[in-house]
Amino acid sequence: MCLTYGSLQRGRITVYVCVCRAVTENEVHDCISAGARSARQIRDATGAGGDCASCVRKICAILKRSEDLMPTA
Repeated sequence: MCLTYGSLQRGRITVYVCVCRAVTENEVHDCISAGARSARQIRDATGAGGDCASCVRKICAILKRSEDLMPTA
C-alpha cells in the first residue's frame, strides 16, 4: 500500500511522500540534488522513513528514477 497524498496550495499540487513527517516529493528531489544517494541519507536529512517506513519504497523508486536520468561518465 502506497501512502502518497497530495494537496493543492497556491495553485500547485504538493505530493507527500512521507505523511508521518510531511516530507514532499520536492524535498526528496532536493536531497538527491544535494547528493543523497540512498533512502538512509534522505531519512537522515528529512526524517522520511524514520517512523512507519511505509514511504521507503516510494523514496527508493524516486532514487532509481533519478539514477536512470543521470548521465554516465
